[in-house]
Amino acid sequence: MNHILLKTQNLCKYFVSRRWRFLNLKPEVIAVKAVDQCNLDVKQGEILAIVGESGSGKTTLGQCISRIIDPTAGKIWFGDRDITNIQGKELKELRQEIQMVFQDPGSSLNPRHCIEDIIALPMKIHFNLFGKKLKERVKELMSMVELPIELISRYPHALSGGQKQRVGIARALSLNPKLLVLDEPTSALDVSVQAKILHLLKSLQNKLGLTYIMITHNLSIVKNFSNRVVVMYLGRILEMASTNELFSFPLHPYTQALLSATPVIKEEEKKFIPSEIILEGEIPSPINTPKTCAFLSRCKVKKSSCFDRYDLKLIEVKPGHWTQCPHISN
Repeated sequence: MNHILLKTQNLCKYFVSRRWRFLNLKPEVIAVKAVDQCNLDVKQGEILAIVGESGSGKTTLGQCISRIIDPTAGKIWFGDRDITNIQGKELKELRQEIQMVFQDPGSSLNPRHCIEDIIALPMKIHFNLFGKKLKERVKELMSMVELPIELISRYPHALSGGQKQRVGIARALSLNPKLLVLDEPTSALDVSVQAKILHLLKSLQNKLGLTYIMITHNLSIVKNFSNRVVVMYLGRILEMASTNELFSFPLHPYTQALLSATPVIKEEEKKFIPSEIILEGEIPSPINTPKTCAFLSRCKVKKSSCFDRYDLKLIEVKPGHWTQCPHISN
């Protein structure tokens, strides 16, 4: 897993809108900084988890990486190719290499199309595949994701949540991608079904040599599924490390607070997570993000120097363990 498959440099995504104020003749232009100066790399064959609270920019980052939406600034490389601004034919070709599995399987499947048509559509567009060969490939993909073949003519409303998610995975795999962006792939499913979907994803990775970016807020899944973890807050990456390293030695105060909120089933599991940390204070607005640390308003270990502007780049505290807090390394 030493080869870098995907890399971002200072990646930003701002959503610009206009806000009218009373008695003002002109609207105020505002920019919501959903992703702000993100630098990460994804190694071939690994599972990289992106975690954080709702609204931290995880899904937007995933959509930028898969080029579903265009980034505002920064760079994205896939292999040695700059894919930041590609359009047209080049973007269509990229779709064969990067696919996304969406959070809600119910809303991501066309209710007017049967399962066969949903899985077959990408292959019609990209591979010009039709007829008997197409149907055989659809059946092969259904078997791959452990879907009964008799569901081939059913419509999404007749399927369970887990079956719908399997259809979404089969559709993503239909183009033989190298990278799958998994956006909360188990959040809409029962716990027993979650385990089956995760087992399927792990099996598919081993069989097909896939690379995963998994966006989630479920730290229990992250601990047992991923190789490395990226922690996001207010559009920024605050910490990045291998999964074992991050769970054993969380450095950033926000990461420690996240891990302390991990639910446990057995009493002896408490020794593996930090003592409970209750965050106080207001979350800054993504419209007016602070020029200093984004977590400053809620941090319990802040110093006077934190209020000064500082370089927001990640610092490598130990090999492979990066954090944005400059005081941790001191």
